[in-house]
Amino acid sequence: MTDAATLTKKDFVSDQEVRWCPGCGDYAILTGVQQVFASLGVPKEKFVLISGIGCSSRFPYYLDTYGFHTIHGRAPALATGVKIANPDLDVWVVTGDGDGLSIGGNHLIHAMRRNLNIKVLLFNNRIYGLTKGQYSPTSEPGMKTPSSPFGSLDEPFNPIAVALGAGSTFVARGVDTRLPHLKEILQAAHAHEGFAFVEILQNCVIFNDGAFDHIAGREVRDERMVDLRPGEPLVFGKEGDKGLQFTPDSIEIVEAGEADVWDPTRPVGARAFRICQGSEYEDLPVPVGIFRSVQRPPLEKLIHEQIKQATESMGEGSLESLLAAGETWKVD
Repeated sequence: MTDAATLTKKDFVSDQEVRWCPGCGDYAILTGVQQVFASLGVPKEKFVLISGIGCSSRFPYYLDTYGFHTIHGRAPALATGVKIANPDLDVWVVTGDGDGLSIGGNHLIHAMRRNLNIKVLLFNNRIYGLTKGQYSPTSEPGMKTPSSPFGSLDEPFNPIAVALGAGSTFVARGVDTRLPHLKEILQAAHAHEGFAFVEILQNCVIFNDGAFDHIAGREVRDERMVDLRPGEPLVFGKEGDKGLQFTPDSIEIVEAGEADVWDPTRPVGARAFRICQGSEYEDLPVPVGIFRSVQRPPLEKLIHEQIKQATESMGEGSLESLLAAGETWKVD
């Protein structure tokens, strides 16, 4: 086992050539994950990265940890098996908006409601990058792609709203170009005991370049994003002079001194659900940061407690007794 206290980013750099397109936002995310892993005080042999199919799913090759590159959309199912089999492992899933919300949507929402202590990073570039630019479940209406030549007619998913609705106990959003902020979110996700979902707004320079420039561009980001920091007021603006205040019917822009204080620990999460959709229907800044952080027993802990109780009351089982249990027949 490695000495976790002496780990650095270099310890998590694998010998594999990184094969993303030059300028891809995945490079920044990879650097952030490697730096955060080195800072967590966890032996590197405890980390397991599991991915499905897509550009983001190359991640396990590029970190010098245990990993599993699975099939399309099934990473949450594989991660569930790993975590239940060995709860001591630090299990992370890396997926994309297509892999995680299209073919893998059913696996993802059930992993959320079950509340396993795994961390899911969903890279959202609003496009299928690996398979050459088809529209995805998060693409904007009207987007013209090889699979929607006249413009997409679909209403896109809001990944944060999906996670909140499915019962994820930790929900957050970061941006590939705000690395210090993203690292804070990853550290908070790791500290959370339970399912943690982190959407990362990520730029695809080839098939959907500039998808988030209107939100995260250097010239506009102070006015177009509001950071959800637990226990701090909802303020934004280049001068930090604007704030958000909840009313019974809407969210209003007010002076910074009148801004509501953000609390992601509310059990119902109604405010998190409202603010994650506010910029879609009103002229409000896009929220980033921690939307929800509540406590509920992780599934793997409940499973092993149940096994322990059953063993204490019924004794150790065996395969032979299992096969002979119930209705059996003897054939002469």
